[in-house]
Order: sequence, then C-alpha cells, then structure tokens
Amino acid sequence: MKILIVEARFYDDIADELVKGSIQVLDAAGVDYDRISVPGAFEIPGAVRFAADSDHGYDGYVALGCVIRGETSHYDYVCEESARGLQDLVLNDRLAIGYGILTVENRDQAWARCSVDKYNKGAAVTEATLCMIELKKQYGIAR
Repeated sequence: MKILIVEARFYDDIADELVKGSIQVLDAAGVDYDRISVPGAFEIPGAVRFAADSDHGYDGYVALGCVIRGETSHYDYVCEESARGLQDLVLNDRLAIGYGILTVENRDQAWARCSVDKYNKGAAVTEATLCMIELKKQYGIAR
C-alpha cells in the first residue's frame, strides 16, 4: 500500500502538526508514503488529480491543510471549492481520500484539532483513508 500526503503549507506550524499525526498512523500501520506540499488548501484537489494521473500507483491520498476565516468571503470559496474538488475525485474517480483540511474561525480552534498530544485531525483522516482503501478492495475496485 502506498499513500500520498498532500499538505497545504499556508500555515506551516499547523501543517507540521497535522502531518506528524498522519505519519504516526502510517508508520504504525507499516504503510509507505510520499509527501508533497502545495501553497494552500485550494491547490490540494489539483495536486491529488495530478498524482492520480501519474504512474506512481498511490492507493490513497491524505489532504491536509487549514483555512482560517478572515474578513472577506475568500474563506468561503476556499473551503467550499477545496471540499468540492476532493469530493468530486472521490465520487467521480473513486479515489480514497482523507479530508483533513481544517476550516476554523481562529488559530486556537486549529490547534485544538491538530495537537499530537490530544486530538489530531491528520491522524484521524489518515485512518479514514486506510479504511476507505480497504473498502475499495472489499468491493473489488482497483486503484
């Protein structure tokens, strides 16, 4: 099994914590992984599509990032379109994707969702990705 972690680096410190949680799960499961970075959450679906179209043979994808509400509607567009883009890849292309893009009001909320010592959304969505890969196998769906 091979997983691609796609991490949005707009908030480097938060991304680092999400990735730590994801890697802990993958290492514990003995799963190979690659890791790539993109500038922000909006770019994650495109990066997953590029990787899926490549010959790297990924079984699943972990999408990690954070969007913090600002003063404009930009937050809404980034949140909605990154979620829609990833969901389209799941439904249309049958990809196993863990959705770990935090959509929060402030940094405190983000930290509450990425602490490796408490709850880490990166770990949770990585577990979800592994579960969906197994479900695809159960139904005989190829990569």
